[in-house]
Amino acid sequence: MSPEPGHPPLRAFLAARASLIDASGIRKVFDLAATLDDPIDLSIGRPYQDAPEPVKESAIRAIRRGDNAYTPTQGRSDLVDSLLERLGREVSIEDRAVLVTSGVSGGLFLAFAALIDPGDEVLMADPYFVIYHHVVRFFGGVPVPVDTYPDFRMTAERIEPHITDRSKLLIVSSPANPTGTVLDADHLAEIADLAGRRGLMVLSDEIYREFSYDGPAPSMAGLHEPTLLLAGFSKSHAVTGWRVGYAFGPAELIAEMGKLQQYSFVCAPAPFQAAMLENLDLDTTEMRSDYRRKRDLLYNGISANYDLTRPAGAFYAFPRVPRGTDVEFVEQAVRNNLLVIPGSIFSGRNTHFRISYAADDETLKRGVAVLNDLA
Repeated sequence: MSPEPGHPPLRAFLAARASLIDASGIRKVFDLAATLDDPIDLSIGRPYQDAPEPVKESAIRAIRRGDNAYTPTQGRSDLVDSLLERLGREVSIEDRAVLVTSGVSGGLFLAFAALIDPGDEVLMADPYFVIYHHVVRFFGGVPVPVDTYPDFRMTAERIEPHITDRSKLLIVSSPANPTGTVLDADHLAEIADLAGRRGLMVLSDEIYREFSYDGPAPSMAGLHEPTLLLAGFSKSHAVTGWRVGYAFGPAELIAEMGKLQQYSFVCAPAPFQAAMLENLDLDTTEMRSDYRRKRDLLYNGISANYDLTRPAGAFYAFPRVPRGTDVEFVEQAVRNNLLVIPGSIFSGRNTHFRISYAADDETLKRGVAVLNDLA
């Protein structure tokens, strides 16, 4: 519909900050998938299998018994208490609190809203999860990418040259999206020491912690007191659409995030909070073994033809394109019915692409065959 005479175009009414966020390149590929016949989809980072039956039944029972109204903004008290009890087995919970969030993405939005003032610098690994860069800018912050190529390891040595008097927050993601990198205890301890010396708050994104294949993924929360840990159940319980996560950190920060949640998300979905309470101890051993096998299938299948660091966690690989730019390579892949993600969505470089191996074996094998043909 055209604007009435004398009225400015709609864009004139839009807030300037809206232009700071581009539509996710991942979603663009997701939309493209809908136009292809039987695409080999190795693009979207979500579990390929459905939620376990006990998890689904828990949600159904919760809906039927009437757990459909608002919960307290901070989350059901029994779920909050259970999460604190579990976290207390690994780290101190003194002067720390839990907020149940609408997924880790919701937790990130609340955290950035509570922490970032215009001009504050936020350090993050490059490559980074796409939401970090865009939402930091949305709140007026300045993303400061730390180059981690070629091995994708965030180290204190790489971080320190980027710290200035405007640096406030350091984001650590392990296991990481899009690279599958897992930081060991020594690397994390060095980063924690640096953050302590330079007065940085740390945000530790641990949504993929259950998916570490060559040993446990240690948590930053036990190494650096001013750490906000974000985690959730979307990946481990295969319920990405349920939007239940949690934030754990300094009680004063959690209170501020809870206040912001009250005026935004209100609360995480009530019946799914109830379902998570019943399934906090879900055994993920079989799922983790399945993804480890898929990791090996992909890595062994293409590593002879691609420059690829072996991923240690999550369900992503981040190979270098064999020629040209990432976008050119992905366009060629699409012409061969294969969907992968250009690396420049996650990075200042256009030299790599992301593969999600969260797919059934047949799809993964078809993808390996196409990738080798493209190489």
